[in-house]
Amino acid sequence: MNFGKLVGLVVLLLSIFLLWQIRFVILLAFTGISLATALNRIVQWLMRWKLSRRWAVILTLLAVLGLIIATVTIIVPPFLKQVDQWLTQIPTESAQVRIWLENINSRVPPVLAEQFQQLNAFIQEIPTIARGLFNNFFRFFSGTFSILLNSFLVLAVTIMLLANPKAYRRAFVCVFPQFYRHRVQDILNRCEEALVGWGIGICFNMIVISLMSFAGLAIIQVPLPIGNALIAGVLTFIPNIGPILSVIPPAILGLLDAPWKAVAVIGLYILIQQVESNFLTPLVMKHQVSLLPAITLVSQLICGVLFGFLGLFLALPLVVTGQVLLKELLVKDIMDNWRKPSPKANPSTKKVMASY
Repeated sequence: MNFGKLVGLVVLLLSIFLLWQIRFVILLAFTGISLATALNRIVQWLMRWKLSRRWAVILTLLAVLGLIIATVTIIVPPFLKQVDQWLTQIPTESAQVRIWLENINSRVPPVLAEQFQQLNAFIQEIPTIARGLFNNFFRFFSGTFSILLNSFLVLAVTIMLLANPKAYRRAFVCVFPQFYRHRVQDILNRCEEALVGWGIGICFNMIVISLMSFAGLAIIQVPLPIGNALIAGVLTFIPNIGPILSVIPPAILGLLDAPWKAVAVIGLYILIQQVESNFLTPLVMKHQVSLLPAITLVSQLICGVLFGFLGLFLALPLVVTGQVLLKELLVKDIMDNWRKPSPKANPSTKKVMASY
């Protein structure tokens, strides 16, 4: 290996190491880019009404802020009231469940008796755990400086990109050779369309599933229906894994209130997932990039291992963007333009190529 190749290899390894060290910053920057891409469609729509870009950006940000404030104002007060009522009732509900478990424990085989005893011990600890979680809720978030810092970084990137997206796009395109810049513009447009289409579809699913979950949990009379419905809606952002995680809190609350409610909650969430799979997803799929289920699941596992819980939320936007890049760069620009064998190739080569 000559000196030039050695230097190139060292630079490549150092670049990979540096990117790995700042991977969370890159992930947060990607979050800001995705938000800016989605909000830019609203800004462009407002600019059609003869508004300047500055005022369109300000109105868009004010509308998003107003929506967040309105949602918090409408949801938080009844949610806190439900939490206070449930914390008052939880000792009585926990005692009823323990009595029910003790009756079952006397009738099950000795092999399962130990499992029921462990479950009974967990039920006894639930009141203490619940009070500790809710008492330390605000203290946890007020003391988590990194969350505020990361949120500020995402917000800053979003606002700067919304203010003048063309300048950042031109700077990115200029990195590529002149003959390829038009193609880069086309690929960026396709990535934007894919992200916006996927965002519209997932937001629609989140709203519908939250409303369906709230209605079902309210009918079953499970404690904290608002909070559990919001959890179900947010975790819709994580397909495959999210629906499994979202059923755990309401099932536990239903078990504490009445054993049959836990079964009813599981049945309700299975029904909601069937509605999503058979009706909601086909309805919005025309606005989304079609993703294979296996690729989706593997990407979530990989992003979860590499980036933690934030990686689970951003796995699908990354896959949506990556799928467009692979299709445009690898398939169209490289594989489809692969040099065909010349007419002077030997007969054996022609036979091999003809077999494909």
